[in-house]
Amino acid sequence: MDRMILVFLASLLAGFSLIKVSLAGTFLSSLEPFTTIIGVLAVIVFSLALIYQGVKTLFNK
Repeated sequence: MDRMILVFLASLLAGFSLIKVSLAGTFLSSLEPFTTIIGVLAVIVFSLALIYQGVKTLFNK
């Protein structure tokens, strides 16, 4: 169970890094809006997953 939470945290950090990545001046600069959208979605989804796991754990005890 703890490993799943660590994977969620790592995915949340990856989402933040996708939001902050600077692709200006590279051949990938046209993908910057997509990386931002994917990053925001990852942050939202994995934040909700962590909240759900926390609430589920809280009410099981």
